[in-house]
Amino acid sequence: MDLTLLVVLVIGLALLFDFTNGFHDTANAMATPIATGALKPRVAVGIAAILNLVGAFLSTEVARTISGGLIREGDGGVQITPVLILAGLIGAIVWNLLTWLLGLPSSSSHALFGGLIGAAIVGFGFGAIDGGVLVSKILIPAVLAPVTAMGISFLATKVAYALVRKGQRDGFKRGQIFTSSLVSLAHGTNDAQKTMGVITLTLIAAGFLDTDAHPPFWVIAACALAIAAGTYAGGWRIIKTLGKDLTSDIEPAQGFAAEASTTATILSSSYLGFALSTTQVASGSVIGTGLGRKGAKVKWGTAGKIAIGWLITIPAAGTLAALAALLAKVEPWGVWVDVVVALLVIGGIYLWSRRNRVSHRTFHQPQPGQFVKPKKKPKKAKKPKKPKKPKKSHKPQKPKHKNKNKKKG
Repeated sequence: MDLTLLVVLVIGLALLFDFTNGFHDTANAMATPIATGALKPRVAVGIAAILNLVGAFLSTEVARTISGGLIREGDGGVQITPVLILAGLIGAIVWNLLTWLLGLPSSSSHALFGGLIGAAIVGFGFGAIDGGVLVSKILIPAVLAPVTAMGISFLATKVAYALVRKGQRDGFKRGQIFTSSLVSLAHGTNDAQKTMGVITLTLIAAGFLDTDAHPPFWVIAACALAIAAGTYAGGWRIIKTLGKDLTSDIEPAQGFAAEASTTATILSSSYLGFALSTTQVASGSVIGTGLGRKGAKVKWGTAGKIAIGWLITIPAAGTLAALAALLAKVEPWGVWVDVVVALLVIGGIYLWSRRNRVSHRTFHQPQPGQFVKPKKKPKKAKKPKKPKKPKKSHKPQKPKHKNKNKKKG
């Protein structure tokens, strides 16, 4: 296959992954303000899309972690080829869509890392992976970030409920607009960069860029637009899981605390170049705020499913990518078969999702102060009245004389 055509194909798949990343991770910022009624669903995803677009231009540290750190350089350059990157993207996209179908807030970032690792191992062996970068920049943050966010969210919730009286807590809804917007901005600074890193890695592997090159502006702009479009599409299934199914009814003070904790954790990691999962951070924050409010309950069954998803994402996406890489090695038609099979699987998942559709209408909530006419209870059928029994008299009754048949004298 012509190298330029292959690079164009890989870039197209990378932008498709970025789109799925957008709607898969919309819940990270907007699940709690939608759940509390602070924002209407469509308004929420619109704000998230715009701020993801802006955030993508603010930093490229995470992109450099992927393009110049995770995969080792060999004698002939970086130890991965455009064909292997294509296989890695297929593994990441398919796993993203499977978890979206299940409403499982797994990590798009870890799906991408798992896909690249699985494909690189098939192509060049385990030596192609820089273990130091994998542990320090990906695995350690994967453990520490959700725990840190959970702790911060727990304390923030306790402080909010201690300092603000019950009648004044609706003011947190206005604060949620600000904090959820910050989460969206922070998400753009972290997640959009991962696709930038993949495209830059592809251009380096194809020889179009130097090994230590920064992502070109057109790459940054394309990735920003793709993740913004995906965000606006709205991942309603995962929004439902984080906003309604993970803890009992979230109150505005809880949403405010969770979003503030998520923002602080993501921005700190972006500054340090840690490619963490914003989904894990957001989920940890929601659990922390559920533990922090007296009377709230964390649904540990749902939390357990999410944790299992976190554990298996890297190996699962890596396995799918490894299978795609093995098929891609079959010349001359392997790459095209990979692409066709991937498109059929993607189409099948989408059609299956239409059988049980979740949309923004699932989250309809009345405006604050809006009168909602209560539903009338159906009237119960009246039972037939029993005939009243004659009252017993305590007075002795006089005997009745029948004089009708007597003749007059």
